[in-house]
Amino acid sequence: MNIKSGDTVVVISGKNKGKTGKVLTVLPKENRVIVEGINIITKHKKPGSPTNPGGILKYEAPINASKVMYYCEKDKKGVRIGHDVTSSGKKVRVCKSCGEVLDK
Repeated sequence: MNIKSGDTVVVISGKNKGKTGKVLTVLPKENRVIVEGINIITKHKKPGSPTNPGGILKYEAPINASKVMYYCEKDKKGVRIGHDVTSSGKKVRVCKSCGEVLDK
């Protein structure tokens, strides 16, 4: 996967198209990501104990990784990510549009 946790991404399809958010969790086995403020769902929860009250909870659900693109601050849009090897031999991610190195 080209997306890592902590990246800023933009949603390219679905009900949240055009919204940007920070990646909270990456689930590579399911090819999904959890993005802050995107794909909010409501869950009705029964009370478990006096200290654990129930109610209607809202939280972010996973979204398919193919529906998000890395958001480049320099270009102000979603961009594709490529890979390059530095002179020190380290493999890094680079923005295909502007060539900026994403991994510091």
